Amino acid sequence: MEEKKPLKIVYLFHSGFLVETERHLLIFDYYREAAGSKASTSAKAGELPEFLQTDKQVYIFASHRHADHYNPGILEWGKIKPDLTYILSNDIKPRWQGERIHLVAPGAERGIDSLYLKVLGSTDQGVSFLVEIEGWHLFHAGDLNWWYWEDDSETELLAAERSFKHEISKLEGEALDLAFFPVDPRLGAYYHLGGAYLIQQLQPNHFIPMHFGTDVQITKSFAQQIKAPTTRVITIDQSPQTFLIKN
Repeated sequence: MEEKKPLKIVYLFHSGFLVETERHLLIFDYYREAAGSKASTSAKAGELPEFLQTDKQVYIFASHRHADHYNPGILEWGKIKPDLTYILSNDIKPRWQGERIHLVAPGAERGIDSLYLKVLGSTDQGVSFLVEIEGWHLFHAGDLNWWYWEDDSETELLAAERSFKHEISKLEGEALDLAFFPVDPRLGAYYHLGGAYLIQQLQPNHFIPMHFGTDVQITKSFAQQIKAPTTRVITIDQSPQTFLIKN
């Protein structure tokens, strides 16, 4: 088997990432470029950010319409760079539509140019994405998580657990190279449950925490708490931050 070319990963902020392959650029859940920037930085201004000044094929994903995952201004980029491809959860209602805008729902499965996509559900709103590109298998969870809120009733907690585990079961048998997954500090002592379960069940080669706002320390806490011999947990120190992922 031919060795895959390394991935360049740029953590933007919260759940936002750039994934650069040899021939493609994938952008997940962009709403601001860095922790200190405003949500409207380049998207709303209708200017192309530096990372879009590329000859590579670009795919822009948004898992749902929550303001910390979707900046409507990303559609303005397509007016300047018409060859951009958008893959948006169907709870998002874009101001304009075209052949390069794909609205997707859980259960969708399709090839889009050189990319193969499977769309899973969420335990909050919208969808999660399983993407195959240039031999890499990537999973971006969006707001899919084991949402264990201490104030919830036992019935609600059990329903949340069942819903989460059911969704994760749809990924069994997938050889995941990389999973982007929430470690939300608002869950307190239970922030790790979803990520720990995903690693236990799916054993991705690499796990990148997300959905923690400015609390980068929680990525280190997770890495210390979860010891998995088959999974490398990547910690984050700052926003933005660049990583190189090798086969």
